[in-house]
Amino acid sequence: MKKILILLLLPLQILAQEVPNSTVFWNTLKEHCGKTYEGEIVAGGKEGDGFTGKKLVMHVRSCEENTIRIPFFVGDDKSRTWVFTINEDDLIQLKHDHRHKDGAEDKVTQYGGINSNTGLANIQFFPADQHTANLIPYASNNIWWVTLNETSFTYNLRRIGSERLFSVKFDLTKKIKTPSAPWGSED
Repeated sequence: MKKILILLLLPLQILAQEVPNSTVFWNTLKEHCGKTYEGEIVAGGKEGDGFTGKKLVMHVRSCEENTIRIPFFVGDDKSRTWVFTINEDDLIQLKHDHRHKDGAEDKVTQYGGINSNTGLANIQFFPADQHTANLIPYASNNIWWVTLNETSFTYNLRRIGSERLFSVKFDLTKKIKTPSAPWGSED
């Protein structure tokens, strides 16, 4: 009888210990710490947008227990860093840290959102938060999402209620030379 009870309860115990999808996503992203990749616009690019025709680079520069910082360079512009944080509820937040060459924060910075659930192991969604709505009213309907698998990292933006869509995909199979520090950081 004891053996039957153990066999019946073991699957429940295994299910109770299942790792949340957001944690799987987080751990997969951390595997790329210190690595640099080149990307390309796959949707929403147009001449004069400040991105098209420029070298696009992401550098998974810093991986702490609850924070991952990924500078996103557009040509020589090193003003952008994606900042991912994970909280005690296993929810991931994405913020956009924008800096000037001297390291000072841009007036439009720290916008983004937090996922409303643990998502999927290979995709996380970030609807605009209240700070974003206050800072950039027209971006209050933004949804950012990141897809991540063995071969690619894709950053996406969709402004609900408009035609605004932007996606840049990075090839994780080809590491490139690590760039110098983003604006506001030191090498």
